[in-house]
Order: sequence, then C-alpha cells, then structure tokens
Amino acid sequence: MQSIAVVNQKGGVGKTTITLGIAEAATASGLRVLVVDLDPQANASSGLGIWNGSPSIDDVMAEPRAGSAIEAIRPSRWPEQKPRPDLIPGSHLLANREPLLAADPVGAQDRLKLALAGVTHDLVLIDCPPSLGLLSINGLFAAERAIIVTEPAAWAADGVDLMHNTVERVSGRLGTPKLAGIVVNRVGRTRDNRYWCEQLQERFGSLLLPQIQLRAAVAEASGQSTTLRALGKRPGAAEAAGQFDALWTELDNRQGRGQSTQHHDRMTESPTATTIES
Repeated sequence: MQSIAVVNQKGGVGKTTITLGIAEAATASGLRVLVVDLDPQANASSGLGIWNGSPSIDDVMAEPRAGSAIEAIRPSRWPEQKPRPDLIPGSHLLANREPLLAADPVGAQDRLKLALAGVTHDLVLIDCPPSLGLLSINGLFAAERAIIVTEPAAWAADGVDLMHNTVERVSGRLGTPKLAGIVVNRVGRTRDNRYWCEQLQERFGSLLLPQIQLRAAVAEASGQSTTLRALGKRPGAAEAAGQFDALWTELDNRQGRGQSTQHHDRMTESPTATTIES
C-alpha cells in the first residue's frame, strides 16, 4: 500500500483538486484507491459525491483504536469510473476535534495512523486541512510520502519552505513521510504566473512535479461531483485528465525508483512551523 498526504498550510491552493485528480488517474490505471478527507470543509467528500457521510473521519479520530478507519470506508459516487475510489467521509465536526486531540499527550499525533491499520487499498490519499495543526500532523504521521501543493503566486515559495520544514521534522522522527515533490497548481498563461513558476523552478528544481494548468474543466468536474473523463468532449477535459495522468505516473515512478527528495538547499527553519511535541 502506498500512502500520500497532500498538504499546504495555506488555503485555496487546490489541495483537494490535486487529491481528486490523482485519485481519478490512479483508479483509471486499475488501482484500488482510498481518499481520506481530513479537512473540516469536506470538499473531497462532496467532490466524490458524498455529503454528510456517516460514520465520518471525525468518528474515526474520536478514539485511538487500531483499524477503526475500516468501518468508515464507503464507495464514492463517481460515474463512469471503474473501479471507483473509496472514501472516508469528511466532517465539519473535525473543526472541534483538534483541541480534543491536544488533550491526549500520548496519541495526539498518530491517531490516524493507528486507525488505518489493516487497510488494504493500493493507494491511500490523505487530503489534509490548510493548517499546521494536529490534523495535518496526523496526516503526515499516517503517510509514507507527502506532496506539497502551491500556486504560482507571490510568497508561494516561502509557504512551500514552511511546509517542507514540517515534513522534514516529522520525517526526522519517524523516517517518513518522504517528500514526493511539489505540485504547482492552476498555472495560467499570464506573465505573472510565468514569473512565479520560474521563481519556484529556480528555488526547488528537481522537487517540482508535473504542473497542473488552470482549466475550467477541472472546476466543472469538481462542481458536478464527477470525473474529468466523464465530461467527455468538454473543452480542456481530456487535456486536464492527461496532466493528472502524467502527475500520477511521475509519482509512481519516483516511488519505484525510491527517489529521495529530502535535500533542499534553501530551507529556512521556523520555530512556528509545527505543533510536533518535543
């Protein structure tokens, strides 16, 4: 089983879009995929056609119990996708779960890892919330690899540095997750986007994964709780699906090569980067 946490402490960069795009590409290649919706906004769940699913990830996180996540797994409702991804539904109740986790001095950070014990899917994708709090830390503790999602915009590189710092601190304690790479999402054709893409390339180099271009079809698929492939001949749908296929292929290839992307020449240490206990 591969497990990947999709992260960034900044909201609005498209972590859920990347999660669902990879889920579509991986299931289209024949893998059994499980999406864990760890974001209180639960956008991954609605994108997979599930609203107010029960039991939810909040129920899973309510107590430290090995294998409890298996009881919350349910099939998604994506049309024309065989096999369909499975889902552990998100819940807005997670917003109140984090302070309760903080009251558990022993198991606050690895409750999700414990809950996922016994899951047999080929790929587990963990859509993390836009924060550096205990929910995101749980996602990182549960994953073998992490993907940082960003946009070609001002201060994006600083945000990537901060998140990379967090990934490395967790990995320094556990040996995982390894940084699988950085995805630049919603890349447009403007001069400003081109400039920031160049800045990200200069700063992170081989850490960058295949880009995802800004296309209306991606937002349309999410809004309709469907796949890019189900959009058929809608403008940009096939091209967008191909980009996610390329992203998944590169991720799978890096896993197979055992490629390490832990080096980073321009890391900046931040004392506020994580809530990991000393």
